[in-house]
Amino acid sequence: MLLEITALRSGYGTTPVLHDVSLHVGEGEIVALIGANGAGKSTLLNTIMGLIPTTSGTIGFSGSPITGLATQSIVRAGLAQVPERRQLFGTMTVEENLRMGAYTSPDRAAALADLHAQFDRFPILRERRHQLAQTLSGGEQQMVAIARAVMSRPRLLLLDEPSLGLAPMIAAGILVQIGILRDAGTTILVVEQNARAALGIADRGYVIENGRITLEGTAATLLGSTAVQDAYLGGQGGAQGVEARIRDRRLAILGR
Repeated sequence: MLLEITALRSGYGTTPVLHDVSLHVGEGEIVALIGANGAGKSTLLNTIMGLIPTTSGTIGFSGSPITGLATQSIVRAGLAQVPERRQLFGTMTVEENLRMGAYTSPDRAAALADLHAQFDRFPILRERRHQLAQTLSGGEQQMVAIARAVMSRPRLLLLDEPSLGLAPMIAAGILVQIGILRDAGTTILVVEQNARAALGIADRGYVIENGRITLEGTAATLLGSTAVQDAYLGGQGGAQGVEARIRDRRLAILGR
């Protein structure tokens, strides 16, 4: 198991947010974490990255404990996060932002190759490479945020609301890139309020409510769940044909 979280508790000061959260992510998976605003999704990602201290429980990555490690050590271990609302260095250029993603790499030649690989992934960023990040559109900023995280060559990429605030067509393009990243060997844990979009590209998923995992299963199982439909999908559908809808959704996203 690449990521294994057991009975995790964390929060802000004396205010608990996560309560005995347990989940796992296997190598090569896309796992979706869905839930309402304020359910604890971002808190979980920030706790994994060492930005919020744990109260109890364990976080293991690739068979080694990372609970309590400093964030830079967690990044060096092979994790990277794309935070909610991008959090770019607005007064730095696109290229400078991307180079910041490779700050842990001592290999300048490899970092340069990775930079050009990200420009190939998102050609518009090559055109914008000397433009200040704060002047980009929301979709372009999300591309920069993903590319910056990938510059560290993570084995596990944590994505926090990648479609937030984006037009549907732009969000669909971001979902395409998430699928391509997984196909290229990056394991992904994605947090989304847009449950249909997240489960449309995921292998498995978890539902978090009030800081607790309340449901887990394959993407098809969750999409077919009456509870998930009523809470997150507008009560649409039923279990019949879920596997086919998942397949069609993935093919549409990947353009196949």
